[in-house]
Amino acid sequence: MRPVAILLIAACLYIVPAFSQAYESSISYNKKKQKAIVLECGYPEEAAENAIIEKLKGLGNKSREEKGMFNGDKGFIVFRNAYVTDISDKDMDFIVKVERKSRKEKDMTNVYLVITKNGENMLAAGDTYAEHAKEFLNKLLPDIEVANLELNIKSQENEVTKAEKKFKDLQDDQSSMEKKIKDLQDDLKKNAKNQEDQQKEIGNQRGLLDVLKGKRKS
Repeated sequence: MRPVAILLIAACLYIVPAFSQAYESSISYNKKKQKAIVLECGYPEEAAENAIIEKLKGLGNKSREEKGMFNGDKGFIVFRNAYVTDISDKDMDFIVKVERKSRKEKDMTNVYLVITKNGENMLAAGDTYAEHAKEFLNKLLPDIEVANLELNIKSQENEVTKAEKKFKDLQDDQSSMEKKIKDLQDDLKKNAKNQEDQQKEIGNQRGLLDVLKGKRKS
């Protein structure tokens, strides 16, 4: 086998999947253990959250985030009476939670989706909604990739802005130092001229002193 082929195979073996198939799981919400569909992806939380929120908002739905220090559901994003035709033609409550898979896995994120109607968990009501929800999340990959790219672009734009600011600061420092050098050079020239004038003054004063001494009576 050629060395190039071996290297390509080895590289493929070390590729970490950026996306896995959605699967059924559970999560605690509204003080109850809720059946949920989970999607695990190899992207930061912000990218995954931006993608699913924009996807649901793009369908004309409005969101509300659970907040509050003592709110046990803090961090969940709820779309009340929302329509997601890929899942159902009826309005339902779509409840989203995006969180890092673990502390060690910084760029591995879990996207949880809970679907309820009048307080009833629709994912537990039958397989149809669960399968449609899995398909919906599985199709989210391009959106997450785009969201992640936009975050990277924004981050790099910030880096460019910081680099440009540093360069401008260095230019300003150079201008300031050059002005100080010019002022110092002017001061040096002025000082040299003053020394020259002062030497002449010393000569004049010594001449007057010699005249006066010459008038002494012997």
